[in-house]
Amino acid sequence: MSMQPRDLPEPYRSQFEAYPPSAKLVYISLVADGPMTQGQLADETMLPPRTVRSALDRLERDEFVTSELYIPDARRKLFDIALCETPETS
Repeated sequence: MSMQPRDLPEPYRSQFEAYPPSAKLVYISLVADGPMTQGQLADETMLPPRTVRSALDRLERDEFVTSELYIPDARRKLFDIALCETPETS
């Protein structure tokens, strides 16, 4: 099951809480709907493509999302959340 923002371990949670609403919306859309391209995220969130790109850049830089080649169109990337499981505590 995908990790919800409230389930993020520290220091990720504090870092995520400092993000702008647009980056939070992009992340939550990926959690809810699974992997998407930048264009699909712009359609889903109704944010401008430039805003989505900025959010994805920040999320990817901070390792909240990953990207890979989008097979149907190699000019695009497919984005997905990177943090899928909570670390086990002993």
